[in-house]
Amino acid sequence: REQNVLSVGKLVNSLVKNIAHQSSASRMIRRNFIYLSIILIIFLADRISKIWMISLSNSRDNPTIELLPFINLHLIWNKGIAFGLFSFSESSNYNLLTILILFIILVVFWMVIKTKGLEKYCFLMVFGGSIGNFYDRLFYSSVPDFIDIYYKNFHWFIFNVADIFITLGVIVLILNEFVLKNK
Repeated sequence: REQNVLSVGKLVNSLVKNIAHQSSASRMIRRNFIYLSIILIIFLADRISKIWMISLSNSRDNPTIELLPFINLHLIWNKGIAFGLFSFSESSNYNLLTILILFIILVVFWMVIKTKGLEKYCFLMVFGGSIGNFYDRLFYSSVPDFIDIYYKNFHWFIFNVADIFITLGVIVLILNEFVLKNK
């Protein structure tokens, strides 16, 4: 009789551990699905906006569209990095820059894997935006930028949806590091 009770106890213990493990595994799968969904939504929002702007620009005589008194849509092709910095006309410099960008994207991906909480979501935004721009570098050899914010004759750098997510992710990471963590 004691042997039967011990066997049943071991069986129940094994079942509870198995259920707990499956529950943990399903939570991990659900979390990874959410993370992948965030990256995919950012990538698709960027791609759709760029495809829309490219087709709109190709079908109009005047490629500038005034949305608001301080925002225009105007397509430019950026061969550099953020905000047109490091634009090169030589393909060897462009290819070197593209390899450097790929390395940075891999570092950001590693940070996505290693971080938790708010930092993870910030790195997900940076990663989603960066793969959107990297896709353009590979298929267009430049990145289509089209959001032009200005005041009177002063125009900020022209950017795209991917740049918005990259910038938001970096700003929140900085605020988190210097403001939220110090409290």
